[in-house]
This record gives sequence, C-alpha cells and structure tokens, in this order.
Amino acid sequence: MKTSVPYFSPSKSPSFAGRMTGALVALLLLGAAPAAHSQTWMVSTTAQIKLGILDKYGQLGTYSATFIVHNERSGKDYYLVKDLAMGQTGVDVLFPTDPSDPTYFKSETGEAAVAAPGRYTWECRVKGVKAVGGRFVFPEVGNDVTVINR
Repeated sequence: MKTSVPYFSPSKSPSFAGRMTGALVALLLLGAAPAAHSQTWMVSTTAQIKLGILDKYGQLGTYSATFIVHNERSGKDYYLVKDLAMGQTGVDVLFPTDPSDPTYFKSETGEAAVAAPGRYTWECRVKGVKAVGGRFVFPEVGNDVTVINR
C-alpha cells in the first residue's frame, strides 16, 4: 500500500485566512501572558572583619604594624603591613582588603585574601613581637531578593 505525501513548497505563501488565523493566535498568546517586571535593584553581600591595634599611651613613636591572618581551613597566611607615623598611635584595617587597594592582605606568593567561610586566627606584630591577636569566623553569606508587585 502506497501513501502519498503532498508536496510542500516554501515558495507558496499562506492564504489570507491562514495569515489572519496566525495573527489572532499570536495576539491571544501575548494577551494571556503575565506582565514582565524587571528587577530594579542589585544585591551584594561581603563579609569583612575589622582588626586594629593602638599604642594606648603613644609611647612607641613611629612603628610598623604587621597584621597576619591565618585561614585554618586552607592553612594559608595573609599579611598586611601598615606604617604608623609620629602622632598616629593606632590603625584599623579590614580583612580581606580589596586587591585594588595599594596595601591589601596577600599571601607570600601575592595571592589576595578572600572572605571564605571558616575559622581564622590573627595577630599583629610590632618590632617583630606579637602585640595582639585573636580569632574570628566568617559566616556563609547569601542574598535574598523579594520581587514587589505593584
């Protein structure tokens, strides 16, 4: 048994009724689609820890403060050296520092520190001796966005 299939030629244009039916179906689909709303804000979350040292009575004069942060998960150490001038008794720094900053926390190989979740220890050395130290934990961070309908 033979079945014949009608020949289709792309050069044949659809009839006027076919074009009108297609246009009506397209209008119906577009009319039934929900209105699209674009998001009007951007979101970012960055965790940072403020570390600091202070010569409480201003007895040292000028000195260099070397901050060392140790990531317990990766075992990497990150360093930042701040030179304090006469009359400047202390300094606060943020960890991690943005790598575009001329003085940023970096490893011995120059790798910039990141705010990876986990436990950290830190210390600040003055004249090669540990002056202060501590520990902190970076939490997991995330962003939640709520779309507000008018």
